[in-house]
Amino acid sequence: MNINTAYFAGGCFWCMTKPFDQYEGIEKVTSGYMGGHVSNPTYEQVKTGETGHYEVVKIEYDVALFSYQKLLEIFFSVIDPTDADGQFQDRGTQYRTAIFYTNEDQKEVAEAHIEQLKDTFDHDKAIATKVLPVSDFYEAEAYHQDFYKKQPERYAQEQADRAAYAQAHNLKK
Repeated sequence: MNINTAYFAGGCFWCMTKPFDQYEGIEKVTSGYMGGHVSNPTYEQVKTGETGHYEVVKIEYDVALFSYQKLLEIFFSVIDPTDADGQFQDRGTQYRTAIFYTNEDQKEVAEAHIEQLKDTFDHDKAIATKVLPVSDFYEAEAYHQDFYKKQPERYAQEQADRAAYAQAHNLKK
C-alpha cells in the first residue's frame, strides 16, 4: 500500500469526515486543527476563533485506489468556496476553507482545480479557499473523531442546518 496524506479545512470538521470516510482507498480520516499560532490547542481555544487555527480533516489514502484529484472533487462538492467568513451556519475564522498541501504536486493540482472552478461561479464571487503549505497538525479531542458515527442524530441536525442555511442564502449544497 502507498499511503499519502491530504489536509482540508472545510468548515466544521464534524461535517467533513463522512464525505471522505465512505470510499474504498480512504484509510483514515482524523479531525484536528492546523494553521494557528498556539501549540497543542484545545477545541475550547480554537472555537473562540482567536488561535488562528482552521478545523481540518487529515485524510490518509491509498494512492493506488484514490487520487488527490478525486479528494479535491469531494472537498469542493461539500463546501462553498466563495465564503471567506466560514461555512454555512458555522461562522468564524476557524471555519474558513483551505487546502493544506504536503508537496508541490498537491499544490499544483489544487491550484489548477481552483482555476477550473472559477468558471463555474458568478464572476462577482471570488474563490476564497486558500492553498497553503501544511503546518503542524493537532489531533482534535477523541469525542470529535468519527462524530457522524458516534452522534448520528446531532450529525443529521448539523447537515439539516447546513442545507437550510444554503437554501436561505442561495448557496449550492
